Amino acid sequence: MSEASVLFDGTFTEPRLDHAESVTVAADGALWCGGEQGQIYRIAHGTIEVVASTGGFNLGLAFLDNDTLAVCDIARPTVWLLDINTRKLVALEGPIPDHKLITPNAVVPLPDGSMLVSDSGVAHAPQPGILRYRRDGSGEVWFDLPLNFANGMALSPDQRTLYVVESWANRIRAIQVTPGSWLPGAISVYADLGEAIPDGLCVDTNGTVYVGCYEPSQILRVRAPDRVEVLAHDPTAHTLCHPTGVVARGSEIVIANLGRWHLS
Repeated sequence: MSEASVLFDGTFTEPRLDHAESVTVAADGALWCGGEQGQIYRIAHGTIEVVASTGGFNLGLAFLDNDTLAVCDIARPTVWLLDINTRKLVALEGPIPDHKLITPNAVVPLPDGSMLVSDSGVAHAPQPGILRYRRDGSGEVWFDLPLNFANGMALSPDQRTLYVVESWANRIRAIQVTPGSWLPGAISVYADLGEAIPDGLCVDTNGTVYVGCYEPSQILRVRAPDRVEVLAHDPTAHTLCHPTGVVARGSEIVIANLGRWHLS
């Protein structure tokens, strides 16, 4: 089991890191995360700043390119695009046909400039939970089979598999993807996580999946189907406190702790 440590303590910084739910890495290595009052933070070289605010409650976020950050806001609910140079926020207002957006949760950029967005919906009420958006806000339901609170998502290195967390089914699903058309194919259970409640996940360059578990406070590593290992666990819920979003940065896994004010 690996040791977890505090990477950035935002408990008493100005501004304070306000219960980050997700974290992502920019091209320059800076960390970006959201806050529960809509803050969009940039953290670099031990300092933190609020770049913009949606005024809502931000969950997953990801860079679509070097200049554009997509942010999921559950208070509106909507998906925002932030131009990090001008700091201008634009909401994707286009409706998805026959689908009401309830809980936009995680974002996965696709090479064609579009993005996949998980819509968790309501707890314990499975629904079609993965949408595809274009930059103009138009889109459609990408995967129409019901998922039990679709949450964190990540593509495999070869872009042929989308890993999806089903939080209230306590598992990770794998959806086959056709590169180029980016159409979904067959779905399978990649890993059953027992009683753990998974939230966010990421995949490293070797194809290993890392999962942040809201409960218990731990990080799981999945090297192959159903080969689940505990990478780090904190029974005191201090260094790891309800970890949610995770991202690979070099040889590190950076972790957002929804229950506290720091990154691990």
